[in-house]
Amino acid sequence: MESPPTPLLVVAGALVRPDDGGRDDGRSGTVLMQQRDFIGVHGGLWEFPGGKLEPGESPEGALVRELEEELGVIVAPGDLEAVGFASGRTATVEEGGKGPSRPLVILLYICTRWQGEPRAIEAADVAWVAPGAISGLRMPPLDYPLAEALERHLGAVENNMQKSGT
Repeated sequence: MESPPTPLLVVAGALVRPDDGGRDDGRSGTVLMQQRDFIGVHGGLWEFPGGKLEPGESPEGALVRELEEELGVIVAPGDLEAVGFASGRTATVEEGGKGPSRPLVILLYICTRWQGEPRAIEAADVAWVAPGAISGLRMPPLDYPLAEALERHLGAVENNMQKSGT
């Protein structure tokens, strides 16, 4: 009997622009999304930046590497906070999306501190998006539950701050 395929583990990062200290540039609290190049599986769709783990990498280590490769930003692993996950099935990445379906798990981390200005290095574009507007973007299917988890997390943080008076 053939064993089931090993799930593909992917990490994604929600870079959230922190409060700008009262100088509202319209981007405070917005989330960085990237648009895939217009080729291949999910070409042109918006997504949270991230990617696959390499052998021996921790999820946090993989995300730190991916954010630098894709956006040119430096993130400390301790500045990443896990906020949700999504699971499903996808075609194998190794076969350009044309292989047999296999399990996929995406871990979403939030980050409010990084060095450098994010830019589209390995994507068509990047944009700062209000958390409530992310689900309105055209995204790969598993990014929608990630967007919902992020919105719940940010709402809970805001509610806790209001209760504590900060």
